[in-house]
Amino acid sequence: MPKSKKEIIAIDSISKIYHLGNNVVKALDDVSISIYENDFISIMGPSGSGKSTLMNIIGCLDVPTKGVYKFNNELISDMNDSQLANIRNEKIGFVFQTFNLLPKLTSLQNVEVPLIYSSLGRKERLQRSEEALSIVGLSDRMTHKPNELSGGQRQRVAIARALANKPSIILADEPTGNLDSKSGVEILNFFDELHKAGNTLIIVTHEESVAKRAKRRVELFDGKIVIDE
Repeated sequence: MPKSKKEIIAIDSISKIYHLGNNVVKALDDVSISIYENDFISIMGPSGSGKSTLMNIIGCLDVPTKGVYKFNNELISDMNDSQLANIRNEKIGFVFQTFNLLPKLTSLQNVEVPLIYSSLGRKERLQRSEEALSIVGLSDRMTHKPNELSGGQRQRVAIARALANKPSIILADEPTGNLDSKSGVEILNFFDELHKAGNTLIIVTHEESVAKRAKRRVELFDGKIVIDE
């Protein structure tokens, strides 16, 4: 029998409720999902479906109104701010649609930024950053600033930054949304390689071509999961 995969994220019956004046909005409505080591998941849904809210909760950027969220079998609701910050910095690698690179820093310095908040010394931080840029094929662009890079290269720097802390999962929000089609395909090919290397990937997208790359598809509608296949 094959060895069962480790459960990284266990979300059980979570809801997220917002009060807007006299209106009650259920951004998430009794959602349950388990995410395992080396999963490659796309999260889809129309605007207002709850996919961004679910991403923010998975990424410990927001908390559910009710329900249970466990990360590596630890209750998120029991954690203090510094423990949550530690998960965001060391366990989850974030990739954003807008790259979020600091314009005055080189590629190497941008990748190093999240490592500054870890316990690593300067030498090891630089070594990790160089390794991450090498993984994404940008060894020759380490001293370049964002305005000296193409959109696809900037997104690869952002991916290297996400990889530098060797996180449990990579959480990408519309990672090809600001790229031309050729650069978008390059980034998707790279995500395929990351998955083959054993990484766990969660991609929030509205693009069918992106979702097709994932091995598991989750769709939300009106705050509920309607497809998980």
